[in-house]
Amino acid sequence: MRRTFLFIAFFAAVLSASAQKSFDYNLWPNGAPGDNGITAEETTGEPWKNVTKARMTIYKSDRPSSKCIIMCPGGGYMSEWWVNEGTSFAHWMHNQHITYIVMKYRLPNGGHHEIPLCDVQEAIREVRAHADEWNVDPHAVGIMGASAGGHLAASAATLFTSPENRPDFHVLLYPVILFDYAHGTRDNLLGKNPSEELIQRYSLEKQVTANTPRAFVVLAADDRTVPAEHSLKYCMALTANKVSTMLLMYPYGDHGFGCQERFAFKYQWLNELEHWLGTF
Repeated sequence: MRRTFLFIAFFAAVLSASAQKSFDYNLWPNGAPGDNGITAEETTGEPWKNVTKARMTIYKSDRPSSKCIIMCPGGGYMSEWWVNEGTSFAHWMHNQHITYIVMKYRLPNGGHHEIPLCDVQEAIREVRAHADEWNVDPHAVGIMGASAGGHLAASAATLFTSPENRPDFHVLLYPVILFDYAHGTRDNLLGKNPSEELIQRYSLEKQVTANTPRAFVVLAADDRTVPAEHSLKYCMALTANKVSTMLLMYPYGDHGFGCQERFAFKYQWLNELEHWLGTF
């Protein structure tokens, strides 16, 4: 009996380890369009800083024609919380038979606003181009993001330029949405003195249309970094345009909970996400 238990435990450990296997993919092998002007060396810690090369870390589903989620970690467009808002979701995604991709997008360096969105749109195109190879249903490619990464994901969902770079759904964790008033995230993306045209373009509650893909939004009501107003106004715009929307606002948890155990509602919101993903 004990040997059987040890074998089961060993087999479970092997399966768990296999869930974390991944490979990296260089998004622009022939050189990226544009330059964010960063000359400092890229860091390798948590969070990542000075990102000048866009790449994806891909956790391929164990089943063909699976949903795919491309994750954009947050960090105020100044850095990227690669683990907490990126790789820490890999095991859960594996258990849902989702091809999960963590996006390391180039940072805008205080004004190169087009660069992060350019990277994400190219990532969506590349996933569809490699759909068979990466076990992806090309009609079920979603974008996900947290905080400023949520702003980037919502940008992909509202500012797409073709069917090829339009995501099929989007998942937002405590996202930055409102750009009408100045704050660090806006400055890091648009620069210190952006034009009114740019402010309106990246005020994403104003960019929602009936063609915006379905949305799942989760946040804590006591978020002191990105107030609930951001998510609420975005969801109001979604519902006004008859876009299928699920909003979860928990009473406490503050900002940046990602996939952390400290968030009292971690398993509750993940269970809701699992159910939501299973409805389409």
